[in-house]
Amino acid sequence: MSLNGKRILLGVTGGIAAYKAAHLTRLLVKAGAEVKVIMTASALDFITPLTLSTLSKNPVYSRFFKEGTGEWNNHVELGLWADLFLIAPLTANTLAKLAHGQSDDLLSCTYLSAKCPVMVAPAMDLDMYLHPTIKTNLLTLEAHGVSVLDAEEGELASGLVGQGRMMEPEHILDHVNALICPQTSFTGKSIMITAGPTQEAIDPVRYISNQSSGKMGIALAEEAARRGAAVHLVLGPTHLKANHPNIRTIPVDTALEMYKAAQSIHGKMDAAVFAAAVADYAPSQPATEKLKKTDEELHISLRKNPDIAYLLGTQKNGRQIHVGFALETEQESKFALEKLQNKNFDFIVLNSLKDEGAGFQKDTNQITLFFKNKPSLKTSVLPKKEIAGIILDELGRLLDTTTKE
Repeated sequence: MSLNGKRILLGVTGGIAAYKAAHLTRLLVKAGAEVKVIMTASALDFITPLTLSTLSKNPVYSRFFKEGTGEWNNHVELGLWADLFLIAPLTANTLAKLAHGQSDDLLSCTYLSAKCPVMVAPAMDLDMYLHPTIKTNLLTLEAHGVSVLDAEEGELASGLVGQGRMMEPEHILDHVNALICPQTSFTGKSIMITAGPTQEAIDPVRYISNQSSGKMGIALAEEAARRGAAVHLVLGPTHLKANHPNIRTIPVDTALEMYKAAQSIHGKMDAAVFAAAVADYAPSQPATEKLKKTDEELHISLRKNPDIAYLLGTQKNGRQIHVGFALETEQESKFALEKLQNKNFDFIVLNSLKDEGAGFQKDTNQITLFFKNKPSLKTSVLPKKEIAGIILDELGRLLDTTTKE
């Protein structure tokens, strides 16, 4: 990701999340952007201009007039200078000003003068964020063409837990790239990705599942979206979320739900990546009430779940690319090659639980790619984001081949 040559005007308002502006500034500069910062008066109580000036390598603006000089900070010039005006965090107070055209400080005046795209990342307490007035004001900004980044969930300064946290700087950076510097290698391509576990109910409170977190599938979805693809993420139950405007997430719980969701969109896809850890079996007759402890043993009859990759592999047209995943603990290469053939994959990604740094829940992975017509490729242990890039490089080459045919 590169923002080389892009000019970003960062607006910082007075909320506790203002401390994240330092990290966000560093990320933007590291990505190659030139950054200038405007702070509201209340933001000065949370983070110093010296910090942001040092990180941005530019003066920080907070007043209309330059103290002791008689010169003014021209909000019109600032608005014309920027390729993007990013306000993060955006407080309820500044949100109200922007939505209703109030312009009593440098930031709000610059907003009204800006000719470039505007993006905002709201941050406030749970009850404030859910208040009808806030929702109305955010909708007003969206109607005016502003890109609104949804607040994320987590622990808030008040001690409450819920939606209201400013989107993490890394996620904001993804949205900035998508808006003003989109990658185009997958532009015009639609990609379906299945990810996460499935849960098969035993009774209303218990289920059969596995340890998949969905991290690998989500990393694939976000990287494909960064490259310009329209991504349809069929995601099993996980606390993780994909953060990119090009991703449409379809939440499911069971293997049958995942199959139905995938089948409904598969025919329109250019590629499908089957990264989900789908339960092979499900209870034949889930209990309608919680099962009580009675006997020393409990026997549960299981039925076979639909093999999503196999079934959609039989429906694959000549221009679609299918990528499979295999997690094995023994005879890894043998079983991966069998799946490559039996499920009509174009290539398959092998994970071995014997490899240190690979497997469920981890932020890293080590994989071996098996192809139909060329030698296998094994990676070292890498962050899952980098692994996603390697997989998508191979997918991109195959998509290019089918496009040229």
